[in-house]
Amino acid sequence: MTIPFLDYKAVNQPYFEKIEEAVKRVLRSGWYVLGKEVSAFEKDYASYCGTKHCIGISSGLDALVLVLEAWKEMGKVKAEDQVIVPANTYIASILAISKAGLDPVLAEPDIYCNINPSEIEKLITPKTKVIMAVHLYGQCADMDAINEIAKKHDLLVMEDSAQSQGATYKGKKAGGLSNAAAHSFYPGKNLGAIGEGGAVTTDDQELATTISLLRNYGSEVKYHNQLKGLNNRLDELQAAILRVKLPYLDQDNAKRKLIADTYLKKIQNPKVSLPIIAEHGTPNWHLFVVMTKDRESFIQHLKANGIQTAIHYPIPPHKQPAYSEWNDRSYPETERIHKECVSLPISPAHTLKEAVFIANIINNF
Repeated sequence: MTIPFLDYKAVNQPYFEKIEEAVKRVLRSGWYVLGKEVSAFEKDYASYCGTKHCIGISSGLDALVLVLEAWKEMGKVKAEDQVIVPANTYIASILAISKAGLDPVLAEPDIYCNINPSEIEKLITPKTKVIMAVHLYGQCADMDAINEIAKKHDLLVMEDSAQSQGATYKGKKAGGLSNAAAHSFYPGKNLGAIGEGGAVTTDDQELATTISLLRNYGSEVKYHNQLKGLNNRLDELQAAILRVKLPYLDQDNAKRKLIADTYLKKIQNPKVSLPIIAEHGTPNWHLFVVMTKDRESFIQHLKANGIQTAIHYPIPPHKQPAYSEWNDRSYPETERIHKECVSLPISPAHTLKEAVFIANIINNF
C-alpha cells in the first residue's frame, strides 16, 4: 500500500465535470477579469463566512498585505507600527507585515499551536496597532481572549485564515471573528483553486472599499486612480472553480474529520503526541500534525511502509536567512514544534482503511 500525503487530482476528481463546465462558461463569456464569476463567488463566500463583504484577491499572501495596506490608507496604522504575530506560523504571515512596512513582533504559541493570548499582553507597546491571529493547521485561535485584549488596548485584530476554511469558533466560522480575515485558495487548501487565489472577508465597508481599490491599481473606474494600488485581483477562472467547490466544503471537511477521529482514537504510541483540540471550536483538519522527538526515524518508518508525510514547517521564521537579524533569538516552544512536528495524510480523498493502516504502523514505531 502506498499512501500519498496529498493527491490533488484525487481531491478534485469528484468535481471534474462541473469544473470543466465552469471553465467553458468563463471561456465562452469573453470576460476574464473582475466579472460575474468573481462577484458571485465574493457574495457566496461572504455568506459562508458570515461577513458582510468578501473581496477576491490573487493569493493568500496578497490578501494579508492588502488588509494592512488598506489600514495604512485609512490612517489606522502607519509605517513601522507593530503587529503581534505567532512565532511558529508559516512565514507568509510575517512576510506580509514586512511588505506592508510594519514591524512583526513574535509571540509564542499555546498548547494548541496557536498564538498564546497571555503572551500577547506581554508584548504590547505604544507602537502596537494590530494582532494577527493565525488559525494554524485549521484550528481557530482563542478569538474571544484576543479580541478582549484588543479592545482593552484599542488594537485591530486580523485573522490569517489561510488554513481554516470551514473551521468554527463557538459556532461561528473562521474569517468572521475579527476586523478582517485573509484567506488562501492555494490548491492544497480545504477550499482549493486550480492555481493561486485568495480573499479578504470583513464587516467593515470602508476597509472593503479600500481593498477593492488597492487590488485593482487603486482604481474603481478604469484609468481613474484614487490610490497607489497594485494588481492583486482574483481572476474569473479561479473564481468559477471555487464556486463549484464551495457548496461541498463542509462535506469535504466532514470527510477530513472522519480521518482525524480515526487517528485520535487508534494512534496509541507514547513516542507520538497527538494534536490537542480546544473546547472553543471545531477544526477543519487542514492538517493533522503529530509531535515526536525522533522525527527522522519516525518519517523513515512511515516511508518504509509506503506512507508519505510532510513537515509544516521545518524551519521557524526567526531562523530563516530572510530574517537573519532574528537568527540569534530564542523562542523555545516555537523551536520545539518546528523540530518535532510531522503532518500525516489527511484529505477528502483518503479512506478510513488508509487511516487505520497508518495508525497501526505508527503504533509499531
